[in-house]
Amino acid sequence: MDYSNGRFLSSMDFPIVFPLLVVGTITLIILRVIYIIYRSSKPVYSRSPGPLSTLIILGSGGHTAEMLNLLAVLQKERFKPRYYVAAATDNMSLQKARFFEDSLVDEAGIDVVGTAHFMQIYRSREVGQSYITSIGTTLIAIAHALWLMVRMQPQVILCNGPGTCIPLCAISFLLKVFGIRWSSVFYVESIARVKRLSLSGLLLYKLQLADQLFVQWPQLKSKYPRTNYVGRLM
Repeated sequence: MDYSNGRFLSSMDFPIVFPLLVVGTITLIILRVIYIIYRSSKPVYSRSPGPLSTLIILGSGGHTAEMLNLLAVLQKERFKPRYYVAAATDNMSLQKARFFEDSLVDEAGIDVVGTAHFMQIYRSREVGQSYITSIGTTLIAIAHALWLMVRMQPQVILCNGPGTCIPLCAISFLLKVFGIRWSSVFYVESIARVKRLSLSGLLLYKLQLADQLFVQWPQLKSKYPRTNYVGRLM
């Protein structure tokens, strides 16, 4: 009789306990997201004296040219291995990246080639693709981006505008939320953006997916106060 009463009470308590567990879990996730956003807004200090694995997201046309110009002034021994990622339909960007890596020789004459890897990722939406069919391709792109992020495990992510960066940066943020991996995302807006952010930059800004977002024109800093104005880099 007591056992039956116990079962009865347990079954009656379940509708109460389950919603409390759901609310508690959601609350913890929200608090974690707030913490991630707060921490991401602070200056980044590397705890490791060694090199930092770096993911470099390339885009077609001027995006790749600007990114390679930015990489030219970085300390190559500090940011390695370097993982170059471009859209599956963008072979030209990866060719330029390979040429860039082949030209890297430090001042001491030591060859630094071999610290770079080149990969491609599915695009969420091709030019002219319908929005209905893009739902499926977006899901595929997100799954592929997750696989790449788990494989590469970058400590630093550099991007400057291509839409390819959105799923990678979003997954990076989710990995932070769940405490799996912390990747610092640095977004440099294109010099061509003078009055407003690009769509990629706007999404990263509004959703606060980037640790630091840099702009090259003071007008953008005035319009988007959480950005960092660094002047023209190119």
